[in-house]
Amino acid sequence: MSNNGTSKLKAVIFDFDGVIVDSEPLHYRAFQEVLKPEGIQFSFSEYMDYYIGFDDRDAFKEAFKLAGKDLGESELSGLIRSKSITFEAIVRKGIKAFPGAKTLVRDLASRGIPLAIASGALKDEIILILEKLSLISFFKTIVSADQVKKSKPDPETYVVALQKLREQLNDRELNPALCVAIEDTPAGIKSARGAGLKVIAVGHSYGLEDLEEADHAVKNLEEITLSSLVEVVSR
Repeated sequence: MSNNGTSKLKAVIFDFDGVIVDSEPLHYRAFQEVLKPEGIQFSFSEYMDYYIGFDDRDAFKEAFKLAGKDLGESELSGLIRSKSITFEAIVRKGIKAFPGAKTLVRDLASRGIPLAIASGALKDEIILILEKLSLISFFKTIVSADQVKKSKPDPETYVVALQKLREQLNDRELNPALCVAIEDTPAGIKSARGAGLKVIAVGHSYGLEDLEEADHAVKNLEEITLSSLVEVVSR
């Protein structure tokens, strides 16, 4: 990585599931275990095609809606707790970062680029995984599903992440157009763009043809370099 032009790049905000870690199969397993007693099941391909953009709250609501079942707020909260406990147990058995994730995070941090996470996952889940991967210390802020009212594709997750970065960097004028989001879904791309960020999409979960709304798309994290990030914010 080169130092050239780094002053143009003010921050990089990562989505989490499907970007840093290949956790979607684990989330799917947790959903299946929790929903089985409710008589609700769906295939992994259905999960990837339909549910991947939702946070847990909206995923459960949609699953019950599609099944024609009522879901009260108390029952919903219980399902979210059960899914979180189930997911944590699965994660503790082992989870891997996507190829290039650790290198990219560490290299950007070593260059002094502020890093954040804007995710539809729960904060405890994110912290657990980052600690297991020894990456927790590199992120200045984490914004998760339990900190916002609206999930992606609404821009709130990225808006809050930018607000927190402004506070931590003591930079009230932090320009979102000089920050890059790294996303893996159309919903995530729409969320980041709605908050004014530039977006690099990574083809971990979708084909590149489905990620055309991003400013730039790559097959994997190993294709992302500091120069490519700077190039995106320079357009």
